[in-house]
Amino acid sequence: MDLNAVAVNTWNTYTWKPAPAEADIIPPRAEGANPRQWAATPKDGFHVLRHTCASIMLEAGEPVVTLVRWFGHSSPAITLGYYAHFMPEAGNKGRTAIDGLLGERGDRQSGRNSPDSPQAR
Repeated sequence: MDLNAVAVNTWNTYTWKPAPAEADIIPPRAEGANPRQWAATPKDGFHVLRHTCASIMLEAGEPVVTLVRWFGHSSPAITLGYYAHFMPEAGNKGRTAIDGLLGERGDRQSGRNSPDSPQAR
């Protein structure tokens, strides 16, 4: 157990949500409400920054196994399940290797994105 870890609910309730509420970005907590009751939706929580960080790292080419370790996922399958669509280079290295093997170097310029990626659509 990491004794330096901060519980996400504690962070969201007492640190994260009060800041954007004070800045009028999210609704304030209702008068007399339980400290954990915010009108803000989960997308307004601190967890969204985790997703932002992961997507930026993958788009920059960080290996999935590194994100698995950083984010504490139990397997690469979990990380890929959430973030595979943020990997614009997916399949490009393999296609380039096969093209080279088949002698098609430079004959066709393959796009930056995999044809299977959402960016290619």
